[in-house]
Amino acid sequence: MYHVPIHFPNIRVRPPERAIYARLGFRRGLTTINRAEQETMARTIEDAAGFVALKGAVRIMTLKRVEDSGITLEDGTVFPSSSLAGMLAGSTGVLLMGATAGPAVMEAIAACSAENLARAVVLDAVASEMTDAALDWIMDFVGQDLLRNAQRLTRKRFSAGYGDFSLENQLAIYDLLQLGMIGISLTPVRILIPEKSVTAVAGVLTLT
Repeated sequence: MYHVPIHFPNIRVRPPERAIYARLGFRRGLTTINRAEQETMARTIEDAAGFVALKGAVRIMTLKRVEDSGITLEDGTVFPSSSLAGMLAGSTGVLLMGATAGPAVMEAIAACSAENLARAVVLDAVASEMTDAALDWIMDFVGQDLLRNAQRLTRKRFSAGYGDFSLENQLAIYDLLQLGMIGISLTPVRILIPEKSVTAVAGVLTLT
């Protein structure tokens, strides 16, 4: 199950408004906006969501070795990261995942950046949070299948570029997930394009 790359060409999630507002700096009980501002914000969020075309990819691989310095996958791929190894302690496998908001929302952000920066900032926040929500969707989807086989995912996930999990590892994840099939490319410095694209690793735990 999921031992080869599986691609999701059309992931549908609602814009996570609470997370979007938090990314924009709103604090519950501290930040207040009037009704007109709320309506404008709601329209802008819906507009932004219309530009987002979420796609994703997953693959489950067996963990060959977990050491203090990093992990080794079944095919010999090594991810050097003590933080990742710590998160995967007790796991028997890993879930590699990726998601993208697509190019249209980035074009919309660029188009309004010069004339309406406030709108561009909201579009950016919506694209970021919806891409992250797509990873949540992927974990929920795969997690339901795993439960049928007495397995579950770790609650946490880890992305390349955070802590000691170097961005250089993005190349291996990109290749293992065949992310080019969902319209993602990778720059020489391991940045995903379109910008609102993300990869992550979670652990697969076997229930006893």
